[in-house]
Amino acid sequence: MGLENFDVIYYFVLLFVAIFAGFIDSIVGGGGLITIPALLACGVSPHLAIATNKLQSVFGSLTAAFTYYKSTTLPHLIWGVFFTAIGAAIGSYGVLFVEDDSLKIIILICLTFTFLYIAFKPNFGKEESKAKIKNIKIFHIICGLTLGFYDGFLGPGTGSFWIFVCVFLLGFSMKQASINTKILNFSSNIVALFIFIWQYKILWDIGLLMGFGQIIGAFLGSKLVLKTKGHFIKILFLIVVALTIIKVSWDYFIK
Repeated sequence: MGLENFDVIYYFVLLFVAIFAGFIDSIVGGGGLITIPALLACGVSPHLAIATNKLQSVFGSLTAAFTYYKSTTLPHLIWGVFFTAIGAAIGSYGVLFVEDDSLKIIILICLTFTFLYIAFKPNFGKEESKAKIKNIKIFHIICGLTLGFYDGFLGPGTGSFWIFVCVFLLGFSMKQASINTKILNFSSNIVALFIFIWQYKILWDIGLLMGFGQIIGAFLGSKLVLKTKGHFIKILFLIVVALTIIKVSWDYFIK
């Protein structure tokens, strides 16, 4: 299915959905929560929606990564990119063959814990704190493989998980975490995209159209983060995580 099979209105709907998703994703992650349901609502099959979503999300994560470039702590991210890429390759290959219901309940539990922990910890991420994991390689081996796999397998909420672990385990502020995780997000997106190109198919016309929207949204969102102190990030983070919990719960218990 390509754009030639769509009503003209879908061009505009998917473009504006991508702009909004790129804006949100560049700040707190969770863009897939917006774009994948939009693709499904337009009649795209689930696996094809996931594959096409990777194409458009690459543009958003790359734009945010470039915009944040001077503010990132690049040396430690090299390890993160490497292990995240490995995890994403395994996850994106596995999603083509595995039913994801069992994984969804695990994700639901983790998201709920994340939401409750941050909601009831007022100072979480306001300032830098003492790191719980001193060895940065160990952090990236564990989190890179785990979150890279999840991003390749399902995706929605990956950016939110990255922000949480960076604040909780590395002692970053929410703003620091938001900035540093975009390169990791891009690495898992691009690897997953290559796997889907190799093993499956992608709606290139839709993906490129939405990719243009992602560039606009990600640029605006990342510029907003850099120009402010980032105090709004926690509130937006909680909103996105709550919506992700609702979406995953709906998929698991209702559908």
